[in-house]
Amino acid sequence: MKVERVKGTRDFLPEEMAKRRWVFERIREVFERYNFHEVLTPTFEYTELFKLRSGEEVVKQLYAFLDKGGRDISLRPDMTSSVARLYVSAFQTAPKPIKWYYIANMFRYEEPQSGRFREFWQAGVELIGSDKVEADAEVIALFTESYLATGLEDFTVNIGDRVLLDEFAKMLGVKDDIGLMRLIDKKDKLTQEEFVKALKDFGLSDEDVEKVLSLVEIKGEPDEVLPKAEELFTSEKAKAEIRRLYELVDLLDAYGVSKWIRIDLGIARGFDYYTSVVFEAIAPNDLGIGSIGGGGRYDNLIEVFGGKPTPATGFAIGIERLIPILEWKGLIPEIRLRPDVYVIPIGKDVELRKTAVEVVSALRRAGVKADVELTGRKLRKALDHAGRLNVPYVVLIGKRDLENGNVTIRDMETGEQRVVKKEGIVEELLELLGL
Repeated sequence: MKVERVKGTRDFLPEEMAKRRWVFERIREVFERYNFHEVLTPTFEYTELFKLRSGEEVVKQLYAFLDKGGRDISLRPDMTSSVARLYVSAFQTAPKPIKWYYIANMFRYEEPQSGRFREFWQAGVELIGSDKVEADAEVIALFTESYLATGLEDFTVNIGDRVLLDEFAKMLGVKDDIGLMRLIDKKDKLTQEEFVKALKDFGLSDEDVEKVLSLVEIKGEPDEVLPKAEELFTSEKAKAEIRRLYELVDLLDAYGVSKWIRIDLGIARGFDYYTSVVFEAIAPNDLGIGSIGGGGRYDNLIEVFGGKPTPATGFAIGIERLIPILEWKGLIPEIRLRPDVYVIPIGKDVELRKTAVEVVSALRRAGVKADVELTGRKLRKALDHAGRLNVPYVVLIGKRDLENGNVTIRDMETGEQRVVKKEGIVEELLELLGL
């Protein structure tokens, strides 16, 4: 019986893993420069954790199951809830702000499509304990620089605000503001006609539909959009939030990332727990991939999980969406999966094979990527194999050389060979490899 891979999952071969590791490390370096520290929570949590955050309906989107002890368990769909649970359980009295990051796999039971899988990876941060606009700026600047670290420059970080959307819903007299936000959040996945129909089905009048259509078009450069927002919103709460956005834009300019910043008042983000500034990154592409990451402020979530009221903000980068765009743009460097040295014992003599192991071990301890012939190939086939591996240097260990305390280095590009003392082989190869 042939066992297939589970739908919505993938196998990553060595070449693909090397590319992914390259992306992870570029992002990790930036996270740590901003003094965020890595955490990792369990792959599964009690399903109740996600119900508390998003309600009973969320179970449809989870890999939820009863374990052998009858416990209701779910594979994590994101890390924010798990990190909030971790904070509540042990870190409420820790010095603030807490700055944590993660790079981990998540699971959601949804239909696979371009850039979307049932198992996927995210790289994200959570900054817990500051309600200041400086915290929002720090996180958005880090979000921007994380993409820049991978070589991506053609993208924008679009900033919206849930407070302003709440105020907009009040202006329309809408009681189900979350429902309206979810509709607005889906606007880019619908045609204009479908979006208008959805708004009317929601119960909006033709006049209110026009107001929504006007709102979602308020986007662009901050110095153009924020004055329009001031004209649209008249409540004191909205005015205070717009002032906060002005401060945020100024700080992002100080961070040196304003080139990538746009304001888009039609951004809602899918999660209900966002409370103020929200943002997402968009990179133009022909792959059918939309947002490549996003986040926002969530000042009420920790209280939902039983903690003291604590402000927080964060983001997640969608690795499954970012990597195809980086590949499409040719931004991931060619990564050669090869050893620098291949050691070949010439013959089956035990002493030759033992010496080959000693040489390859010494090279590895010196920091050289080295491999050794393990299958008993004869010399010609072993050299052919080394050629297929594209190895620059081969060490040949023959009986006659070894009797004189020597081994042979072969340059696989030129075919030149030279005999060196066994004791000096590591130093010789380090020099040849420029290490």
